[in-house]
Amino acid sequence: MVNQQEGVRQVPIDPVSLTADLIRCPSVTPEEGGALVLLEQVLTDAGFTCTRVDRNGTSNLYARWGNRGANRSFGFNGHTDVVPVGDESAWSVPPFGAVEKDGMLWGRGATDMKSGVAAFVAAAVDFVTDTPPDGAVILAITGDEEGDATDGTVALLDWMQANGEAMTDCLVGEPTSPNTMGEMMKIGRRGSLTAWFEVTGMQGHSAYPHRAKNPLPALARLMDRLASHELDTGTDHFDASTLAIVTMDTGNPATNVIPAKCRGTVNIRFSDAHSGDSLSAWLREEASKVAAEFDVQITPTIKVSGESFLTPPGALSDMISKAVTAETGVVPELSTSGGTSDARFVKDHCPVVEFGLVGQTMHQVDERVEIAQIHQLKSIYARILTDYFA
Repeated sequence: MVNQQEGVRQVPIDPVSLTADLIRCPSVTPEEGGALVLLEQVLTDAGFTCTRVDRNGTSNLYARWGNRGANRSFGFNGHTDVVPVGDESAWSVPPFGAVEKDGMLWGRGATDMKSGVAAFVAAAVDFVTDTPPDGAVILAITGDEEGDATDGTVALLDWMQANGEAMTDCLVGEPTSPNTMGEMMKIGRRGSLTAWFEVTGMQGHSAYPHRAKNPLPALARLMDRLASHELDTGTDHFDASTLAIVTMDTGNPATNVIPAKCRGTVNIRFSDAHSGDSLSAWLREEASKVAAEFDVQITPTIKVSGESFLTPPGALSDMISKAVTAETGVVPELSTSGGTSDARFVKDHCPVVEFGLVGQTMHQVDERVEIAQIHQLKSIYARILTDYFA
């Protein structure tokens, strides 16, 4: 651990240059790629107390300005790992080149979410060196958000609990705006569940179906029952839950053979009308009914990636909304849409809200971000810090 420096002052950090430096770090999950090493140096030079919280080969960084156990502490959470580039020949620029052209900064992670990390690091450094807060500013940055996420933000939160570190409130800097900067912030997220079903019958000749137990009609019936069922019609802050059939497979190349097994998978994104346990029980019950109807065996395997959660509208969301409006002229919609994020872990630690850039090109070939938006995001984060500690 590095000792915090007092009275450190430096030239304001350019968030675009920092984003470019981070893009040049090939930090495809689970590789650290130099991104957290770079941020640790920047933050240490600015007087933050920095600790690497690596676990099971996953790299994480915890940085704090202010005293441990402060009465109030504002935290930022984000990640420096990125998804693979895919077909590199399809890119018009080098994926890790951080090319600036057409008012854009191009490269893997430009949108999701190295620009967000750079913006909150730059805002935090400028804030504490110009206006030391009455409390603590905390940055929890992981290298495992795009992967299994078992040793990233979870490891940081485990370490914080074990070492008496805490955030009073937290902002996750994921891209949240669909089309226009400032139009949306997340005050919660839907839950996510994936269920795999293996249906086992008995192989036979297709000319003698009575001598076989065909698993395919059973799978088709199960998938139809699940997809046709209305989970809910939405709640006060959540749209209706959805269930999507994502694959049905037999692996059978023969036209004259009834296969012994087939498999199907569904993914559910669910509102606060459900829990992972309640949906798992329903899925197993449906599988059992169909198995009995067709005299086959159906084995479900279910993984709950995250429960739904909500940070009720209040002081935190109001403060962030006002800061966004002041810098963009746009009043953000309070939303719970989209996929999962590490906010699903932070919500067990403290109130959490998400706000970040327009995310139109994240995970795409030629991922890019408007350079002006990076500066704008830093200004929003800086205003949030100023208002929080005012």
